Amino acid sequence: MAAIALVQGASRGLGLQFCKHILTSRKEAMVIATCRRPAQAGALQALLAEFPQNLAVYQLDATREAEVRQAVEAVAKDYGHLDLLLNCGAILHPSGRGETSLRDVSAEGLSITLATNSIGPLLVAKHFTPLLLNGTGAFGRQNIDPDKKHQALLVNMTAKVGSIGDNALGGWYSYRMSKAALNMATKNLSIELRRGKAKVVCVSLHPGTVDTDLSKPYHKNVPKGKLFSPEYSVNCLMHIIDKLDMEQTGKFFAWDGSELPW
Repeated sequence: MAAIALVQGASRGLGLQFCKHILTSRKEAMVIATCRRPAQAGALQALLAEFPQNLAVYQLDATREAEVRQAVEAVAKDYGHLDLLLNCGAILHPSGRGETSLRDVSAEGLSITLATNSIGPLLVAKHFTPLLLNGTGAFGRQNIDPDKKHQALLVNMTAKVGSIGDNALGGWYSYRMSKAALNMATKNLSIELRRGKAKVVCVSLHPGTVDTDLSKPYHKNVPKGKLFSPEYSVNCLMHIIDKLDMEQTGKFFAWDGSELPW
């Protein structure tokens, strides 16, 4: 049975690169890519043309629960299980720039950012969990202890600025709050999804500062050598993912494998 990975937020940036990496490194794997507007996702459509047998594209706006349900029904009918779920969809702020002070905070900015970065990934996790519990354990590293065998991996792409313990600069209210909330969702999921006989490894991963549209307004402030290409970041993250087992569930890792404080 082929390994199946689903990437939420696959039209660009890290999500698109995860699709490319899995398709080229695991030629037997099936990648399910989701995004809000597939027809307008030129790079994803080009990838589909290159890998028509191993890539499927579905419409899914994670902030619309009805669309999440529809996508789950389609994936369940077509594939029946998932081995890896990557929640990659995110925004910095509706304006494209984070709030530098309290005077920049707005109810609209907070609600849209939280809906995209926190609520959406949790809804995706909620509705796709039955497929993860039916997974084959094809991703990650299986523990030799049969009681610690996992069926699938659930990975939420977060950010170091979502760490409350690491926060020394302030600012970026919406983005920081949304990623801290996503981290809490990861921790909750890890507790619930390890209780039954079928278990799912749940982790939060920080990709570093990556050269994507999300981080573009702040590239000039990134120290030399700390602005990563999507290819480099995903290579590092997949190295972590490939070694995950139940011993790591509920943890928050950086791109280099170091554990970050909540």
